[in-house]
Amino acid sequence: MKVVEKFVSINGEGVRAGEPAVFVRFKGCNLACTYCDTKWANLPECKFEEMSPEEIVEYVAQTGITNVTLTGGEPLLQKEIRTLMTLLVENGNRVEIETNGAVKLDSYLAEPRPVFTMDYKLPGSGAESGMQMSNFEVLSHEDTVKFVSGSMDDLKRAKEIIDRFDLTKRCHVYISPVFGNIEPVQIVEFLIKNKMNDVRLQIQIHKVIWDPEKRGV
Repeated sequence: MKVVEKFVSINGEGVRAGEPAVFVRFKGCNLACTYCDTKWANLPECKFEEMSPEEIVEYVAQTGITNVTLTGGEPLLQKEIRTLMTLLVENGNRVEIETNGAVKLDSYLAEPRPVFTMDYKLPGSGAESGMQMSNFEVLSHEDTVKFVSGSMDDLKRAKEIIDRFDLTKRCHVYISPVFGNIEPVQIVEFLIKNKMNDVRLQIQIHKVIWDPEKRGV
């Protein structure tokens, strides 16, 4: 498995935001979002460490932290990701997979099942055409759909998708700002104006605590 980063920090987003977590970041992605903050991890020349699922599990165990976030890039592109998920859960870890919404999730639903934090790429991302709409049908109440919004048009599209798929009754729903493109207060005003109950604004905590460009946090 192609690992470009592994570190211990806090979850910056999702339902366990603020909790300590082990992060394992994999190389490669099947999208190229306009606002991507890890483009470096998707470049052909990006250096990586080849690790087996067993080696990753051993690293996680040595940290003593039980929350594990598998991210990228797109972690579901890794051929042995199913094996890694299973081994981590069997070792007592809570596994969260940050996925971009462009990979079908139905192959990853067998127990032990990870928790998915799935993006829906809005128009401003330039990648909305890649979204797998069937994923909405397999989400559970432990999963999250995250809308990263950079404009009012993005917010309107997010509301349309939330309403169409009745997402607040299926899973957790978050809207986050594209850092530097839209003010959080605009999202708050939109949520209130449209009475978007059970939808949460979420700021990426790690970009508040550390420099937004800092890696390994």
